[in-house]
Amino acid sequence: MPAIGVVSCSCLRPGVWLLKPGMQKMSSFGLHTAARCAAKDYYEVLVLGGGTGGITMSARMKRKVGAGNVAVVEPSKTHYYQPLWTLVGGGAKQLATSARPTGSVMPKGVEWIKSRVTALDPDKNCVWLENDTKVSYKYLIISLGISLHYEKIKGLPEGFQHPKIGSNYSVHTVEKTWKALQDFKEGNAIFTFPNTPVKCAGAPQKIMYLSEAYWRKTGKRSKANIMFNTSLGVIFGVKKYADTLLEIIKERNIAVNYKRNLVEVRADKQEAVFENLDKPGVTEVHQYEMLHVTPPMGPPDVLINSPVSDEIGWVDVDKETLQHKKYPNVFGIGDCTNLPTSRTAAAIAAQSGVLDKTISRVMKNQLPTKKYDGYTSCPLVTGYNKVILAEFDYNAQPLETFPIDQSKERITMYHMKADLMPFLYWNGLLK
Repeated sequence: MPAIGVVSCSCLRPGVWLLKPGMQKMSSFGLHTAARCAAKDYYEVLVLGGGTGGITMSARMKRKVGAGNVAVVEPSKTHYYQPLWTLVGGGAKQLATSARPTGSVMPKGVEWIKSRVTALDPDKNCVWLENDTKVSYKYLIISLGISLHYEKIKGLPEGFQHPKIGSNYSVHTVEKTWKALQDFKEGNAIFTFPNTPVKCAGAPQKIMYLSEAYWRKTGKRSKANIMFNTSLGVIFGVKKYADTLLEIIKERNIAVNYKRNLVEVRADKQEAVFENLDKPGVTEVHQYEMLHVTPPMGPPDVLINSPVSDEIGWVDVDKETLQHKKYPNVFGIGDCTNLPTSRTAAAIAAQSGVLDKTISRVMKNQLPTKKYDGYTSCPLVTGYNKVILAEFDYNAQPLETFPIDQSKERITMYHMKADLMPFLYWNGLLK
């Protein structure tokens, strides 16, 4: 499956912040001419990854050191705004609206190295790319995202060739979710959450609420037995929002099975096999009429056993400054780091402001002072015009933007997610 630049949940608290530098600078950003390989072998700032964090930080670094001194390594020709994929899977948005050519979001004048990172050597201040190309740097920003591992579920990804199964996490399978939703007749509709970290932990259940609303609207709800099989022991990690979600689940007659991990899909028989995590080795088989799969996820391969990573493979950074714990000229942002917060674009928006200040101080041989509090956000879509706006910090405590009870379903928050946030993303955050 080709690598693609993607992002997680919508950005919220930083929404006002990103308008300020973003809108003022819009005129200085335009189409970027791509380079097939590195135009030179040294850059003052080298950014690995052209997703949300990489593009945002390259725009910020351009203003610090000049466009010609910044390069972004990114093999993908297309940049995706993935928060829309929940709505694409639910039939409320078109897939094409989530995509832009990578060249159109690359800051003007910044070097786009159209290649893949194959190794990092922070002791020598360089990275290796495909075709044994070496690029050196003074400062390195790692923003390589998170990898999807459908293949860790027996029967996938080949099972997606069959009907009745989809996944909002991949550009290749998100439209299959909408097809399965429309084709549903009667039986079990199963939605899964894997036994790994995931980007946007709310997304696996958002599509479940949209599906329930769609079947209610089309008169099929009484024929659907909706099940949420999650590897977790709770519905959501922040109690304030979890309490509301549990009320919704009860009202809408949805069955939640905790500590259940999808281990196999027999797509030809429409069977899903789950392991009971409380009883390792014990499995149960469910017949399905619709199956939405959230895949296991993990660090990109290049980071596993890398000098910059922890024992699992996540970039090992200070959780307050985003500076690497061992290499002071290396920094991490977003889904590829071991920051103990939810992996969302809102988190990246907040992190980018802190990282900008951290790098500024490091460039002046000063200690970083600005601290990231773990802010992240997840607009929990609970219907075709309803969203619960969850915002919280490292301690899973609400950290809310608006002077209202954000644990309530609201139409205004739905329009913010569906319409305002994509505009702010393309025209503000990335700039």
